[in-house]
Amino acid sequence: MNIPQNSLVLYKNGPARVAALGDKLDIELEDGRSLRVRPKDVLLLHPGPLKGLRELDAPAGEAEAACELLDGGQTTLPELADLVYGAYTPATAWAAWRLVNEGLYFQGTPEAISARPLAEVERERTIREAKAAERDAWNSFLQRARAGRCAPEDAPWLGEIEEVALGQREQSRVLQALDCDQNPQSAHALLLRLRHWDGTVNPWPRRIGALLTPPAVGLPALSDESRLDLTGLPAYAIDDEGNLDPDDALSLDGNRLWVHIADAAALASPDSPVDLEARARGATLYLPETTIPMLPEEAIPRLGLGLAEISPALSFGLNLDADGVVTDVEIAPSWVRVRRLSYGEVETRLEEEPFRGLHELAECHQARRRANGAIFIDLPEVKMRVSDGRVDIKPLPRLRSRMLVTEAMVMAGEAAARFALGRGLPFPFTTQDPVDAADRQPAGLAAMHALRRSLRPRQYSSLPGPHGGLGLDVYAQVTSPLRRYLDLVAHQQLRVCLRGGDPLEAQAIIERVGAAEAAAQGIRRAERLSREHWTMVYLQQHSGWRGEGVLVEKRLPRGTVLIAELALETRVKVADSVVPDSVVPLRLTGVELPAREAYFRVG
Repeated sequence: MNIPQNSLVLYKNGPARVAALGDKLDIELEDGRSLRVRPKDVLLLHPGPLKGLRELDAPAGEAEAACELLDGGQTTLPELADLVYGAYTPATAWAAWRLVNEGLYFQGTPEAISARPLAEVERERTIREAKAAERDAWNSFLQRARAGRCAPEDAPWLGEIEEVALGQREQSRVLQALDCDQNPQSAHALLLRLRHWDGTVNPWPRRIGALLTPPAVGLPALSDESRLDLTGLPAYAIDDEGNLDPDDALSLDGNRLWVHIADAAALASPDSPVDLEARARGATLYLPETTIPMLPEEAIPRLGLGLAEISPALSFGLNLDADGVVTDVEIAPSWVRVRRLSYGEVETRLEEEPFRGLHELAECHQARRRANGAIFIDLPEVKMRVSDGRVDIKPLPRLRSRMLVTEAMVMAGEAAARFALGRGLPFPFTTQDPVDAADRQPAGLAAMHALRRSLRPRQYSSLPGPHGGLGLDVYAQVTSPLRRYLDLVAHQQLRVCLRGGDPLEAQAIIERVGAAEAAAQGIRRAERLSREHWTMVYLQQHSGWRGEGVLVEKRLPRGTVLIAELALETRVKVADSVVPDSVVPLRLTGVELPAREAYFRVG
C-alpha cells in the first residue's frame, strides 16, 4: 500500500496525518502527539495533501440521498465522499469514513462500502434513538439519585433497587453506578435516601420469603357428627382487646375444668388441600401491620369461639388432684356457647365465680410445676400495632387473669399429651432439656435476662419426653390449631383416635414436624425482625424520646440495657459504677432503620 507524505490515514479509529516516510511512518494525532508506526498499522483515507488535522471540519452533506441513490449497492470511499459532499478531499474523506464507521447508512472498508436499504436504515434509526433516549434517562436518573431525589419516570431503576432490598436479586447496575454495596441493607438505605421508601415499608417478611397472601383453598362443610352439648355451661374466651382469632375458651363445671379449643381439624383432615397449605405455612404470620392466616380466612368466622351464638369445639375436660396433677382426662367434639372477655375485664372479676375457681386451679397447677423445677421468667412484653403508618406500642400489664389463661392452656397441653401417651397414639410432643440453673425463679431483670439466654430451645418429637422449662413430665401444644400447624396435627390425631380410625404413624408425625418447623422458623424470624423494624420506626416518630432502661448485662465499656416500655434491648456506654439492675436515664440520639439499630446515650 503506497501511503504518501501529508496523507490522511486512519489509526486506531482516529484520523492521523503522515508527517514523514521511512521504514516506519511518522504520524501526527488529533491530540498533538507524534508516533512512529508500521505502514500496516494505518489505513489510507486520502492521499492529501493535508497540512493539519484542523482542516478536517465536516461539511454539510446528503447522506440519506446518497444512500437512496446507491439503493443497497457498493461503492468506495472516494465515490461516497463525492456523492455525499460533492468532492473528495481530506475533510470529506474523513466525514464519509465517519458515516461508514457510524454504520447507520453505510458499512464496510474504504475499498468496499455497502449502502443499507432505507427501510433497514429507518429501523436502525428507531433502535438508536430509543437507546439514546434510554441513555439520557439513565444519566438523568443518576444525576437525580446523587442529589437524593427521584421522579416518577425512575420507576424501572427504583424497582431494581427494590428487588435487591427485598432479597429478590443479588446485583444491581444502579447500586454499582452509585457506589453502593450490593446487599439488601444498602439498597434499603438508598431507597430511604431517595424518599422512594419510608419507614412504613417493612421489607423483612418479603426478604425472608414469607407468604403474604391468605390461603386460596376452600373449606369443606362441617360434618354432621355427634357432639357433646356443652352449651348450657358458661364458657369464656379471654384474650387481649382487639383479638380477631379467638381459638380457646374456659368453663368450670364443679371441680372440672373444660378447655374448649376451636375444632380446626373438623375441616382440615390429614393431607387435604387445607392441611397441605397449612403445613407449607407452618403458622399464622402476625405482623404489627397485618395478619396472614395459616388457614383460609373463612376459618375464623366459622370456627372462632364466640364469633357465632354456638361454636364447634374440641373440648378437654380434666381434673386436678390435691398435688395439682392433671387426672381424669376427657376429650370430645362439642358445641359450646362462648362469651368473649378481655384480660382487663376478668381481672376485675377474679373474686366472682367461675373466675375465682379457675384462678385457684391455675395457682394449684402452677405451684406443682414450680416445685418440679419449672422456669418462670417475667420480662416486659408489649402490644404493638401499626395503623396508617403510625406505630403504637403499649406495655402489657402483669395480670393474674393472664396467668389464669396461660396455666389453663398448659393444663390442656399436659392433658392431651397424657391422653395420647396412655393410648400409644403417635403425637407431636413438645420437649425441652432441663436447665442447669441455681435460681429458676430469678427476682431481678438482669437474672431473668441471663436465665433466658441459658434456656435450651424447645423441640418437637414423635416421642414423649419431659419439658424442663414447664416442669412437666410430658406436654404437647394443642390450644392453637387455627394458627399453629403442629397443634392442628395433634387435633387430627385426637379426632381419629376418638372415632376409632387409623391415626398417622410415627414416621408421618416426624415428617410433619420437620416440614412445619422449617416453615415456622421463617415465620418467627419474619415476626421478630418486623417488630424490630417497627420499633425503630416508632423511635423515628418520637425523635425526642427520653425514658429509662435497666442494666441487665455489663461488659464494659458498654452494657445491655432493657427498655421495658418498648421491650427493647440496646447497648449503651455505662460508667464502671453502674451495677446490674440499676435504672439508667436514656435519651435517643439516632436511628438507623435498615440496620434496625437505635442509639441511646445515658443522661
